[in-house]
Amino acid sequence: MTGFKCLAVPGPTNMPFEVRQAMDVPLEDHRAPDFPEFTMPLLADLKKVFRTETGQVFIFPGSGTGGWESAIANTLSAGDKVLTSAFGQFSFLWVDMCHRFGLDVTNIDVEWGRGVPLDEYRAALEADKSHAIKAVLVCHNETATGVTSSIKAVRALLDEIGHPALLFVDGVSSVGSLDFRMEEWGVDVVVSGSQKGFMLPTGLAIVGVSQKALDARNTSDLPVCFFSFDDMIKSNSTGYFPYTPAATLLRGLRASVDMLLAEGMDNVAQRHHHLAEGVRRAVSAWGLTNCCQDAQWHSDTVTAIKVGEGFDANDVIQSAYHKFNTSLGAGLSVLNGKVFRIGHLGWLNEIMVLQALGGVELAMRDVGIPFTAGSGVGAAVDFYAGGYQAAKVAAE
Repeated sequence: MTGFKCLAVPGPTNMPFEVRQAMDVPLEDHRAPDFPEFTMPLLADLKKVFRTETGQVFIFPGSGTGGWESAIANTLSAGDKVLTSAFGQFSFLWVDMCHRFGLDVTNIDVEWGRGVPLDEYRAALEADKSHAIKAVLVCHNETATGVTSSIKAVRALLDEIGHPALLFVDGVSSVGSLDFRMEEWGVDVVVSGSQKGFMLPTGLAIVGVSQKALDARNTSDLPVCFFSFDDMIKSNSTGYFPYTPAATLLRGLRASVDMLLAEGMDNVAQRHHHLAEGVRRAVSAWGLTNCCQDAQWHSDTVTAIKVGEGFDANDVIQSAYHKFNTSLGAGLSVLNGKVFRIGHLGWLNEIMVLQALGGVELAMRDVGIPFTAGSGVGAAVDFYAGGYQAAKVAAE
């Protein structure tokens, strides 16, 4: 194959050269006397990405699924009541994990394409006079449908009602990309993964934990070993890990965190919004429909696009990959064949987005979806050029 393949899935994301270079090192001794000189600053700087001062960030070998498990196993007990909602494949899987751990799950099923049901959460929490609900689970960004929910609104609801439940957040495809404020929003456990906004290969579950959640360890009776907060706290306090860490990935994470903090977390979120809006305008110009049902839930990291009756989204994905070297995300579960997904997160700029949109147009033309060639790319160009001109005027 000549040239680069266009990676436009919602994870893994494109990996910057700086991150690849940081990992291109000889394997090292993770018990070396000077290893803490590397790990201690890294753990401290991760708190800046999560935007917490009083919380703690743990790095587990694994993926977001392992992070979900750590949140449950370290803080809850068998039979504990949790409030959840499922509105996509990943929010559904976290609910499924709660059932497997023997929790008493009150789940609210929501039509895919919508977000966290605040009114239903309110009703459930207000009815819980005895505060039997121990945790409220929220998927910040549902990658399957391209829906982002307001964590700030859920925290405001808990505070208004005066409910003491822990707030758990799936931030796998939001932390490091979207606006996320662990301390300000009172998040007790947030789960992220290395392969999304952190621009790394899969292999790290990066978990932010509040002091309130750490205190909950004292009453939890669920079995935990590999994902133990206690073991991590003890080892991390001296700059080490309770078992062999993914040291090479940690070197890449150091470079990734440096890049995020240098750009500034506010700027990172602004960039993602800017890029995502170009994609959304392209979808409208094609005459297709966003799976996300309302603008309030638009995701700035992934857009799921409905192909409409008479077409199979998998044909678009196959054509894009095999004929035009473009990787698109597939529709998951009930959305299989109905949507294809464009990931627009991580190490990304306007030119890279336009490349993905061009690949989509070639694939859609190849499978016979009717649209005006160049309409989507043109709409994105118009939007990005307008933003560039506005920034230029502001600078002058």
